[in-house]
Amino acid sequence: MKHRLPPLFRLIALLLMAATAATPATVLAFGSITIADEKEMGKKFDETIRAQMGFVDDPEVVIYVKGVVERVAKALPPQPYPIQSAVVANSTMNAFAIPGGYIYIFTGLILGVENEDELAAVISHELGHVTERHVAKRMEQTKYLNMASIAGMVAGVLLGSGGGTSGANAGMALTMGSMAGAQSAFLMYTRENEREADHVGLNYLIKSGYNPYAMPNTFDIMNKRRWFMSGDNIPSYLSTHPGLDERMAYLRDRIKLMPADILNRQFSSDRFLRIQTLLRARMTSAETALAYYDSKPKGELSCLDQAGRGIALDRLKRQQQAEQAFNGALACGPNDPLVLRESGIFFFNQGNMNKAAPLLQKAAILNPHDAMSMFFTARIMAERKDYSGAIGLMERVAREVPQDAEVRYHLGRIKGESGDIFGAHVQLSYSSLYNRDKQKAQFHLEKARSLAATDAQKRELEELQRAVAGPGPEGGAPKNGKDAGKGGNKPSGSRLQQRLRLN
Repeated sequence: MKHRLPPLFRLIALLLMAATAATPATVLAFGSITIADEKEMGKKFDETIRAQMGFVDDPEVVIYVKGVVERVAKALPPQPYPIQSAVVANSTMNAFAIPGGYIYIFTGLILGVENEDELAAVISHELGHVTERHVAKRMEQTKYLNMASIAGMVAGVLLGSGGGTSGANAGMALTMGSMAGAQSAFLMYTRENEREADHVGLNYLIKSGYNPYAMPNTFDIMNKRRWFMSGDNIPSYLSTHPGLDERMAYLRDRIKLMPADILNRQFSSDRFLRIQTLLRARMTSAETALAYYDSKPKGELSCLDQAGRGIALDRLKRQQQAEQAFNGALACGPNDPLVLRESGIFFFNQGNMNKAAPLLQKAAILNPHDAMSMFFTARIMAERKDYSGAIGLMERVAREVPQDAEVRYHLGRIKGESGDIFGAHVQLSYSSLYNRDKQKAQFHLEKARSLAATDAQKRELEELQRAVAGPGPEGGAPKNGKDAGKGGNKPSGSRLQQRLRLN
């Protein structure tokens, strides 16, 4: 989850690493970068990012961010590829886009801005880079990069990812030194690209219905906070592209000329604050989160704030106080699906299934797309030997998050307990595959093969075989899980739980 170099350098280096593997010559000539090239680069880079960075998979967060991105994306001119978003579990106040329509929003950005409009402003800016094809154009303009430059950039990435700030600075120095004059040309184009992204991004922000002042306001927040960030955590807007004050002044001068109905748009906050509360309670340090809630007057604590305080107390192993906080949240917001879900998870982890079950069931009814509520409800049903209901519900969860190792593990365990040994091995094979344990995936595949009898089972087995034999050394597994723990089939990490640091 720790990337120490600004996104531009990481992007170029990783793309060049992939290009180097395919091009034995000592000099790479980019020439004209086609849309097909961008799609392929984006796909490969996305795989690399998911192998190295932690992602938030809580549907409450993912669906919200996706909705903001899609709202802005509707303002874009027709694109040759869909805009795809993901939330990175990283405290840096940043976001970045890559070729092929991929955009990544850091949790630190969501926690750092004050409303949805400001979040949308950064997204609009990044999508400006996408629509203007800035990365591809910079590669075309550079024309040639020799192998020494590539080696220096790769070494810089390796040094920068090795730990503290000093390593990052050393990595940056090596990268800058090896690139020499070529890098200077790259940065000159980058400054122009940033101004262009401001301009077209502001158009997208306005067209999508947000307040235009959100863009200079967000840059102002970043500008003020840069003095409190280490050099390797400063967003790319600040660390590699000077002239931010000039850019903010330009944006404000342009905005002043806009009609009053645009300037008077209300900033959107309600749902944004709910997501921000959830991330604060889960993703910041427990001590920091608790201090935040305790600093607010009791009368200003929302129902979800009280649940967030309970999460922080639970993380600090202060369960008695946490239970009091969750009970207060439930009394305040008995029909809030997020309060119900978080309270239900707390009581589930405490072993109080009788109290957890109705809370989680109600949360799932109120928010039928909340995979996490369904996940825990299915586990409770399995504990009560309602295997048919548990399997049906866990299969729904698997459809919502099909590549979650933990979901597949529990689905396999429940099927095994119900007597479906074939189905158990199939799901445990998927669990191992998505947890990047090819050996165990193959083991369960062979067990399932020996049990396949019906035509339906044989078709299911064929689908599993294709997944296990997928491209790359890890088969069809997405490379965003941790290695499976030794001595068992249960995955060591879960995209539903680990990414939000439950327990």
